[in-house]
Amino acid sequence: MTKLLLSLHVLAALVAIGPVTVAASMFPATLRRVLGDDADADARTTLRTLHRICRVYAGIGIAVPLFGFVTAESLGVLGDAWLITSILLTAAAAGILALLILPAQEDALTTTTDPAAAPPTPLNATPLNPARLAMFTGVFNLLWATVTVLMIVRPGSTTGA
Repeated sequence: MTKLLLSLHVLAALVAIGPVTVAASMFPATLRRVLGDDADADARTTLRTLHRICRVYAGIGIAVPLFGFVTAESLGVLGDAWLITSILLTAAAAGILALLILPAQEDALTTTTDPAAAPPTPLNATPLNPARLAMFTGVFNLLWATVTVLMIVRPGSTTGA
């Protein structure tokens, strides 16, 4: 049963997190194209599609920690430091996605579709800053890469690595 749970956990991570990392990484560059002088309808359509991918697969991504907790319980490693670190990093990545990346993408879509309906920005935020969005996305991707490494090269691993 543990092998099945681990397989489901890894498959969920590949299927759900992979598309989010790729789509979120492509969004700032596409946003730059939309904001540029040579903006076209295709770039706006791509922007909407990338945001939809991020939003939908983020929802599906909830399965990753759920399968992870069940797998960790069956392996008896819930109290291990590497797993607790992975849980905290996963929570940080989810927070960055939910609180920074997705709202910034939604604001970008609103602003590029109807500039008059642009949402107000906080005092310290620059509206439609693709560089800032790229930075948040980079941190999100780095957190997931770190979690992946912790899952593969974990202390006490039976793989001999």
